[in-house]
Amino acid sequence: MKVLGKVAPALVLVLAVFAVCLAACSKSSKTSKNLIVIITPAHDNPFFKQEAVGATVKAKELGYDTLVLVHNDDANKQNELIDIAIARTAAAIILDNAGADATVAAVQKAKDAEIPSFLIDRELNATGVAVAQIVSNNHQGATLGAEEFVRRMGEKGPYAELVGKESDINAGIRSKGYHDVIDQYPEMRMVSRQSANWSQTDAYAKTESILQANPDIKGIISGNDTMAMGAMAALEAAGRKDVIVVGFDGSNDVRDAIKDGKIAATVLQPAYRVAQHAVELADKYIKTKSTGKPEKVSVDCVLITTKNAGNLDNFVLKGS
Repeated sequence: MKVLGKVAPALVLVLAVFAVCLAACSKSSKTSKNLIVIITPAHDNPFFKQEAVGATVKAKELGYDTLVLVHNDDANKQNELIDIAIARTAAAIILDNAGADATVAAVQKAKDAEIPSFLIDRELNATGVAVAQIVSNNHQGATLGAEEFVRRMGEKGPYAELVGKESDINAGIRSKGYHDVIDQYPEMRMVSRQSANWSQTDAYAKTESILQANPDIKGIISGNDTMAMGAMAALEAAGRKDVIVVGFDGSNDVRDAIKDGKIAATVLQPAYRVAQHAVELADKYIKTKSTGKPEKVSVDCVLITTKNAGNLDNFVLKGS
């Protein structure tokens, strides 16, 4: 005990120094955040893959580490991924969300943990929760696609519409944009409107049913390119080369189908650039606590036809 008594003051000093160092290191780890977490739907859809690629490239260019995760349009999975971002004390979250309503609480949770979220592609049904919501001007893009659809249809005839996931704000906005144009033409007659949930497989099955019920159909306008590809495959299987198909996104698959004359047109929403812009805003916010921009930022879309399809690659249009 005497020996312990003699060394106790030195031990206390060592422990005190260690505690100070530990506190300093802990404080440093909380304030020197360098991780940007990028969360999107599954990358089997090239649109979402290019979002992740674009965001990753820009984040690394700006000196950040990245963690890329996918939620598969599952709000519960998304919630778990945001918990991971919080546990990792991320500097920011770049998010293409899994539901306009279902995502609000998860983004609020990140905000409460002082981790800012920057949404891309899909909006929330709330403001003041995310720092930024950067989305394509879906209504503007849909009107472009609808105008080309009507032109290619000769302003008349029976057609069908494939709608995206009903919980996604974009699905409704694009559909409204389509109808704001198409409904001005009294000889354009919609014979079927069905949700294919942004899925190529669902679109194939829905198109098969539509063809069986409406063999005289002249056109199919789709809420995204993935569904347009499903519709095209079903039309090819049925030997129907006479049906006009228009999509929305600007994927390489549909670009190639346009060049081959199998799809009439699509509408490019610049996924790669939007994701990069989100990272740029995140970087500015991390450094200054302000983006200098309003929360909602809209990016115009571009019509893609045979005239410019050759300049499109991975949601980037050369010269634009």
